[in-house]
Amino acid sequence: MLNGKTAIVTGSTSGIGLAIAKSLGDAGANVMFNGLGDLSAMEAARKSLEAERKIKTAYNNSDLSKPAEVRRMVQETYQAFGAVDILVNNAGIQHVAPVEDFPDEKWDAIIAINLSSAFHACKASFAGMKKQKWGRIINICSAHGLRASPFKVAYVAAKHGIMGLTKTLALEGAEFDIRVNAICPGYVWTPLVEKQIPDTAKTKGITEEQAKRDLLDRQATKEFVTVEEIAGTALFLCSPAANQITGTEISVDGGWTAQ
Repeated sequence: MLNGKTAIVTGSTSGIGLAIAKSLGDAGANVMFNGLGDLSAMEAARKSLEAERKIKTAYNNSDLSKPAEVRRMVQETYQAFGAVDILVNNAGIQHVAPVEDFPDEKWDAIIAINLSSAFHACKASFAGMKKQKWGRIINICSAHGLRASPFKVAYVAAKHGIMGLTKTLALEGAEFDIRVNAICPGYVWTPLVEKQIPDTAKTKGITEEQAKRDLLDRQATKEFVTVEEIAGTALFLCSPAANQITGTEISVDGGWTAQ
């Protein structure tokens, strides 16, 4: 389905990003992986995709908190593959604390990585997508882009910003066959969510098991979303069936935002 296309997936060394990168690669796209975490799972996926799907892959280690590094990631993708057809802005970090205790440096880092990096990546890719008259931008947002939770002021602010970015760029790209959408997962069992459990438990004065149950209480299914479900949604948004879907969000949240 995506033969000849090239995708950048940020934060794709693990979790949601890795699952999306593998899914796009399985569909025939060349993939630029990105991230600063443990590279072992990503390297295994890269080698498997190249061997089994006969696609090209590469890895970029840009620090997405720095605009120049985001631009470098996009430039290296053009140099390696000649185009950027699909951009998945997935990289994200989290911190949980009451606003009066929220460290300034954590606010700055979350806004930089969860919101500003998506802007800089879109900006660096948009002209090329316009020129080729085709592009798909998928912003991995969150149920927190539609709903708020206490103690997550920076994350919620960033994800609400992602929704504004998504809608604006969808309008700017509409006549160039550039489709820009957001996926809003509920709680997905990833390293990011796993790291929240101790902080949430400490902040609320509860056990870690209670903190985990509190997360799932928001989701009517009482189940964590899987990374494969998010990856499947991203692949759909790159398919011809989604050609008239732009500027919107798809909630994959176990019924969280239905309540």
